[in-house]
Amino acid sequence: MNTAALREQISRAHQHETETGQLGCQLEKQLPHLHSAISLADGDHVVIMTRFVTAYIDLVPDLLDAANEVAREAGIESQIKPVLKIAEHFFLQPPALLQGHEGLDGLLDEAYLAHRLVEEVNDLYIKHFGQPLIPVDITVANVIAHQLIGEAFANQLDEAVHHAVDEMLNEDSFALESVETYREQLKSPETEAAWKRWPCLSRQLGVELELDQPA
Repeated sequence: MNTAALREQISRAHQHETETGQLGCQLEKQLPHLHSAISLADGDHVVIMTRFVTAYIDLVPDLLDAANEVAREAGIESQIKPVLKIAEHFFLQPPALLQGHEGLDGLLDEAYLAHRLVEEVNDLYIKHFGQPLIPVDITVANVIAHQLIGEAFANQLDEAVHHAVDEMLNEDSFALESVETYREQLKSPETEAAWKRWPCLSRQLGVELELDQPA
């Protein structure tokens, strides 16, 4: 994994935002039109949402490193790493539908692709192990990012994610002897304790979904 290059790209995007304020301006325009189920903490909502988007992007290299490490421990790095490399390539060599985007505003699209890839792999882990690949609760954050990106374009990105996962992971990936060994390790108290250290990203940043609210 070349997450150092991702971190450098994110650092440049932060510099771009410092110079232009582009993300903040974009979010200021979007906030009045977000779904009413998105609940923001008290305070400057543009600042809160900017902090959320920034953390969402910043988390990607750590997320990919952690996912790769856990897959290695599970003995299925050869199956999982190619999927994670796709997420990496989304940043370093964006697909045509993402080209021309700049700054943190542009990286939100790439970050969404990466997070959704990990979410899909996590879903497969839950199906086979009863536990996620890594325990970071990114589901709500992905729903919020989906809203910020826009329904039509985010749906295109979702299709790209589904295609990548379907192409590279199947039932055989989880039928290895090493996977059975890892399944036993998941039952240990140490594993459970480690997972509890991963917070819900959106809640931590003051952005949540209130699903009982009317549209």
